[in-house]
Amino acid sequence: MRKKKWPNLSLIIIATVLLWLKTYIVYKTSFEIKIENWKQEFILLLNPLSFILLTLGLGLFMKKNKQRRYILISSFIISAVLFANVVFYRFFNDFLTIPVLFQASNMSDLGSSVSELLNWNDFLYFTDFAVLVLLISLKPRLAPYRPASKIYQRVYFLAAIAIGFFNLALAETERPQLLTRTFDREMLVKNIGTYNYHIYDLFLQTKSSAQRAFADGSELADIKNYVSTKYKKPDEKMFGIAEGKNVILISMESTQNFVINEMVNEQEITPFLNDFIKESYYFDNFYHQTAQGKTSDSEFLLDNSLYPLSRGAVFFTHSGNEYHATPEILKDKGYFAASLHANNKSFWNRDLMYKGFGYDRFYSLPDYQVNNENSVGWGLKDIHFFEQSVKHLREMPKPFYAKFITLTNHFPFELGEDDQFIEPYHSADKTVNNYIPTVRYQDEALKIFIERLKEEDLYEGSIIILYGDHYGISENHNEAMGELLGKDVTPFVSAQLQKVPLIIHIPGHKGKTISNVSGQIDLKPTILHLLGVDTKGSIEFGTDLFAKNKMDLAVLRDGSFITKNHVYTKGICYEKDTGQSADKSLCEPYMEKAKNELEYSDKIIYGDLLRFYEGADPKSAMDNSQ
Repeated sequence: MRKKKWPNLSLIIIATVLLWLKTYIVYKTSFEIKIENWKQEFILLLNPLSFILLTLGLGLFMKKNKQRRYILISSFIISAVLFANVVFYRFFNDFLTIPVLFQASNMSDLGSSVSELLNWNDFLYFTDFAVLVLLISLKPRLAPYRPASKIYQRVYFLAAIAIGFFNLALAETERPQLLTRTFDREMLVKNIGTYNYHIYDLFLQTKSSAQRAFADGSELADIKNYVSTKYKKPDEKMFGIAEGKNVILISMESTQNFVINEMVNEQEITPFLNDFIKESYYFDNFYHQTAQGKTSDSEFLLDNSLYPLSRGAVFFTHSGNEYHATPEILKDKGYFAASLHANNKSFWNRDLMYKGFGYDRFYSLPDYQVNNENSVGWGLKDIHFFEQSVKHLREMPKPFYAKFITLTNHFPFELGEDDQFIEPYHSADKTVNNYIPTVRYQDEALKIFIERLKEEDLYEGSIIILYGDHYGISENHNEAMGELLGKDVTPFVSAQLQKVPLIIHIPGHKGKTISNVSGQIDLKPTILHLLGVDTKGSIEFGTDLFAKNKMDLAVLRDGSFITKNHVYTKGICYEKDTGQSADKSLCEPYMEKAKNELEYSDKIIYGDLLRFYEGADPKSAMDNSQ
């Protein structure tokens, strides 16, 4: 009796095993995925398998040469997707999303930032692909082709699907409602895997695209009721205190609050800011709330008091939406609105988004003289940027609302020795070391700019607002940051490191430190109230920072939040004073509120709901009712 031959699936099996093991090794070596128990470790090991089996299993339906080509191409593409996530994670401590891929036009401007993220040994991420090429080229007998019968095809795919459902079931036991209630991409990757996460991301992108098409004004009712409960009556002493004055906003690139009043090498990192806060309102519990859009997200928060999206950048994904931004509102007060940034106008899609916000003028790269001597890293050095911008300020109609976006303190934090006002920090981490001199350079640039404003008689007639746009040092550098700060960077400390400086200088006002918990979402109502524009009736999620009964709450884009007494992050509630874990019930009153805020804001953006909104016109007179 002739022995029955089993189909030889060796090439597919070899490719599957190589990709599976490589993915798990990358999880453990290139990502900082927190594992708490053996079940989570098993899920992490298991989660790439179903996707790889299903993808490579399509080769079972192909003839010899087509199958081999398909396996090679598929393996390379899967490896490339994994490697792209590794490179992205090295700086952003996050995973790629489809909206981020829409921002590919930014890549041409990244320059040294990208090269800094690439390592000489990155070719190892494609080792399995090289093994397959060598196997097919030199040892084809080790992987001979035999067609698989239909029954074996069915068994193969049923097994692959079963593994996928088993993986998802296990994940649900560890994280209930995983696919409906989480804002944390690391949680998704840990439980369903990098590749399945990208499939889920594709689903979310399709869903978000459909939301606008089917949205209607009725969805605004609950949101209007919610934001009306958040509105706080402005402080009578502060409302309109800066009416008619110019507004100068300065976005301090990658500036975290830990540098304020901090010393390195027995020198102050920010000597000018340390002095400037003594004659300004300084908010020392102010948090950035950006996500993948970074600086553009901070601009979105500033002008709209809406949260950015958790995936991609609103500036790219929803530039055609209707917004009710600060520049547009201030037109009724006779303001000229401008943004100044010595970069390509299309970077972050600013040229289109600014039109939607109501900016009258965007001073971009063609409006500046940039050469090799006055530029570094991402472009024009801050000192030269501010100096050249003074001319633009002189030419603007008054009063103006002018936003400056700095560049020098940007990853990879490059600076020539001639521009260093402080020695780099000394550790094994180049990024942390170089961050200190670029922050110090920015501080010097701000000092020179303020002096120029005084010389041009613009200082006394302007309120000046300086704010950090987002973090500069990601969690990938926790070891060096722990050395710098003199303490371990736990998830609690990491959440606290999301503080960024906020300094509001109002001519004639004495300096004061305000320690209420707040975030970038609070900037819009604060600025409008200072200028005498009440925001009652507006759809926004921020609260005037000077309001006497403002709630101490800052909701971060990943669902973490900070209150007066607690910090909630990574699913753990911490005592703010001690950093020790606390009973989760102490954070529960705010958990639903944080979730609602993010979801309501997402609905507005995805559905373009402000096109249906006919709110009360901004009022210049104080409304005594609350």
